[in-house]
Amino acid sequence: MIAMQLPGPNQALQLTNLPDPIPDAGQVLIRVRSCGVCRTDLHIVDGELPAIGHSIIPGHEVVGEIVGAGEGVDRFAIGDRVGVPWLGWTCGACEFCRSGRENLCPSARFTGYHLQGGYAQFMLADARYVLALPPGYSDEQCAPLLCAGLIGYRALRFAGDARRLGLYGFGAAAHILAQIARHQGREVFAFTRPGDRQAQDFALELGAVWAGGSDQPAPMPLDAALIFAPVGALVPAALASLAPGGAVVCAGIHMSDIPGFAYSALWQERRIVSVANLTRRDGEEFMALAAATALQIHAVSFALAEANLALGQLREGRLVGAAVLRPD
Repeated sequence: MIAMQLPGPNQALQLTNLPDPIPDAGQVLIRVRSCGVCRTDLHIVDGELPAIGHSIIPGHEVVGEIVGAGEGVDRFAIGDRVGVPWLGWTCGACEFCRSGRENLCPSARFTGYHLQGGYAQFMLADARYVLALPPGYSDEQCAPLLCAGLIGYRALRFAGDARRLGLYGFGAAAHILAQIARHQGREVFAFTRPGDRQAQDFALELGAVWAGGSDQPAPMPLDAALIFAPVGALVPAALASLAPGGAVVCAGIHMSDIPGFAYSALWQERRIVSVANLTRRDGEEFMALAAATALQIHAVSFALAEANLALGQLREGRLVGAAVLRPD
């Protein structure tokens, strides 16, 4: 098979010929139809996450067709369309797994990081962590749901019943989350890179009531602010726009250092919380929500061999919506 492989951190992906994988017990073999390009992939490529000590095929927003299965797999059938998310395996025995918080499992293994991912024509996945996908979405539209959508959904849960939501960084995750928030009757305030009128217009098209640069204050106090951009300086900026009792939710797996701020900015029961990974329950709930919401997913397609180009455009903030690789 053909794959785009990362030899090591801070290196370009290499187009590589590899043996077709063979499923072991409990695994499914998936022919990849599309794979989203996520900012977490960029953090792995740029060496911003701990190095794993070996080459890896990135990609954890995978849509594909099951073409083989190992012994003991009974959840899916050959030919089923499925999704493979970031969470690829957990121990099932630790206190976090036993309490429904498998996203915090200290032994967890993640797709496209510890496990070979979807920047390839074929991949293996533990059948227990594979998700059924909602009908009505193309392969390219489904791919961003598997991380951008899922992490956005988990971040929204941490916002509680907040009515006025500030979304900082209007990329793949925020463009999905904005539609879900509007579907739920919330007001969305979009914060983009300063001067990025294209992203601001895009946010307004998707139902935001206001859009401006992240260097601007919110036009009214926010009940919650969800930060998707990996910029620590946005935390005190978001706090400054937060109403008493509100939350700043940091949704990225990596962020630059948060600068100091006065205690008065946190006073009145404001809080800062991070979102880590996802659970299988998150996946099932979100896919059901996506099936009922008719989301408009803006996806820009790239050939598999153009993965470095897609990552570069994401790094430079030149994408509107999500980037998706097509192995065919």
